[in-house]
Amino acid sequence: MDSKDGTRSEDGWLILSSETRFENAHLKVVDVEMRTPAHLTPRPWTIVRRKAAVVIAPMTSEGKLVLIRQERLPIREQIWEMPAGQIDETPEPDQRSIEAVALRELREETGLELAEDGELIPLGHYFSSPGFTDERGYFFLARPVQASAAGRAYNASESILDCRSFTAQELNRMIRENEIRDANTLSICARLVACGYFSLDARSS
Repeated sequence: MDSKDGTRSEDGWLILSSETRFENAHLKVVDVEMRTPAHLTPRPWTIVRRKAAVVIAPMTSEGKLVLIRQERLPIREQIWEMPAGQIDETPEPDQRSIEAVALRELREETGLELAEDGELIPLGHYFSSPGFTDERGYFFLARPVQASAAGRAYNASESILDCRSFTAQELNRMIRENEIRDANTLSICARLVACGYFSLDARSS
């Protein structure tokens, strides 16, 4: 048993016990017993703890969004998705370090960077699958982007096969036809549309 730490937040969540089942550099699997604001009787749960991540929507000066095509081993497919990456710097990163990771991942995975007059716009965060993991992704819009003199610098564990820009009409079709189906890309597209930064109107070009 790792602990009976009584970890509590101000809104009534109480961890009565916690036991690590598995841990590596990327995630930790933990069995917990927890009281919640709605359930005073302790509830057992298995939680996968993961580092936070960034998800970046790179936008060109023409208003197109840039996606990468990447091999994903767990699903045994090559899919188009937004550039993204885990935040390794600190257990609880501040906004400045989160933004630095976003810009780094943008450059490493796409070979792009913000133009001189560009801006990195934070769009909040989301939970990738809150039924089993505490992982969250911080959304950013980077606009406009341009080619970086440094070029791409893939991580050795990545297999990025292609990188190109798409119009709203193309993305609309890809989402509608289930060609884009990862949570990161679908979620950040929804946030971009809701915040008025992009339109997925099928009539757009």
